[in-house]
Amino acid sequence: MIVQLLRESRGSVVLLVSMGNLLTCVGCLVLFLGSIGLLSFDSFALGLSSGIRNIAMIAITGCLLSAIGYGIQDYFKS
Repeated sequence: MIVQLLRESRGSVVLLVSMGNLLTCVGCLVLFLGSIGLLSFDSFALGLSSGIRNIAMIAITGCLLSAIGYGIQDYFKS
């Protein structure tokens, strides 16, 4: 039943991969811009967490979403 449900949800897997790739690219771009001085990491600081940690969290989340999406695609490839 679960296998049938996942096979039918190809659109959501494509969305998962696309969102993951987008988050990864945005996170890496902001990290690059911050490292060359065009953006301030302090503007992304929330609470006790530093700005660079929050930006890296976005890039890592994108990598994980992409990996999950690509893993589901490979698992159900026929």
